[in-house]
Amino acid sequence: MKRRAALAGLGVLAAGQITGPACATTVGVTKTEIKIGNTSAYSGNASAYSIGAKSAIAYLNMVNAKGGINGRKLNVITLDDGYNPAKTVEQVRRLVEQDQVACLFALLGTAPNSAIHRYVNQKQVPHLFVASGAAKWADPEHFPWTIGWGPSYRVEGQIYAKYMLKERPQGRIAIMYQNDDLGKDYIAGVRDIFGAEFDKRVVKMQSYEVTDTTIDSPVVTLRDSGADCLISACTPKFGAQLIRRAFDINWKPLHCMSNVSSSVSSVMVPAGKDKGVGIITSTYIKDPNDPAWAKDRGMGEYREFMAKYATELDMNDVNTVVGTGYAKTLVQCLTQCGDDLSRENIMRQAANIKDLDIGILFPGILINTSPTNFRPIRQMQLTRWTGEFWQVFGDLIEGA
Repeated sequence: MKRRAALAGLGVLAAGQITGPACATTVGVTKTEIKIGNTSAYSGNASAYSIGAKSAIAYLNMVNAKGGINGRKLNVITLDDGYNPAKTVEQVRRLVEQDQVACLFALLGTAPNSAIHRYVNQKQVPHLFVASGAAKWADPEHFPWTIGWGPSYRVEGQIYAKYMLKERPQGRIAIMYQNDDLGKDYIAGVRDIFGAEFDKRVVKMQSYEVTDTTIDSPVVTLRDSGADCLISACTPKFGAQLIRRAFDINWKPLHCMSNVSSSVSSVMVPAGKDKGVGIITSTYIKDPNDPAWAKDRGMGEYREFMAKYATELDMNDVNTVVGTGYAKTLVQCLTQCGDDLSRENIMRQAANIKDLDIGILFPGILINTSPTNFRPIRQMQLTRWTGEFWQVFGDLIEGA
């Protein structure tokens, strides 16, 4: 699948990595447009996530309709990789070598981005605001052309381990995880908290592959381990399966579920809204289903945008909110670039965003980057599923 639309973007590089204007490379930019590349899972097991790319593109279309960025329209080329890393490599090579985009933006998935991580850094192509929370996207020393966006999965794992330690000091923990960097980052976060006690506290771990059809059997295995606590690091399809299967076999552990599987429309509704009551997750995005944000200015602007420019999308899916967050951050970055849209300056600006309020993050959470901080968002808040919406509790938490 190939889709073209208007978009806007951001950028950053650490001091000392650019020697001067002579080394600047301007690719994918004319007097009238900025060409931006994206891949997403428009097909395959992770296709529920593609709504994020669609909402980001819709937002950038709105930016174009209002005149673009500094007089230039945003031309986004988005390609389907089916969440298949081999396909991602093929599509990104096309975007870089054939389409010659100025930058890559919000590419979906841990494994797909891992497959092109070294390549884009060798090619010195800005790899902006990766749509994955893997910790590896915040490594400016070794990968100065890649920058993440949301909180890392490792930090999220730390937060859940701390919560379980407080709520069930003697709890027996099971972990269900996707067998890639996504799942392994959560395990690393739990290990950070329990240290030498990890093998004693975690009684069973069960992995699955993103290509699997079902995880029904592994859920039974975890139940049979005697665990009364569960941490699940799953993508939406498997998150819904886990909730449904645990309910059907009457397993009711204290369940902390990955933020990436917290969508109401993609996970909680397909699983059965009543089957996930009490599940804990963490968030940094305002949930459009939560009545607490009914009169919120930022969410009001979001709904107005969706009603006019993205009528075919579900505005109540939190992934559409996330997609607009990626787009707003990109717009800020590209705006800061002014007329210098070289790849070097795009990266430089991506790493110099200060106290950006994009309206869809929890109060108190602002986007900040620097040449040594490639993790724009580092705070989260715990939230509990009521059967109808996610209810926030406690204070903002920042991981280790």
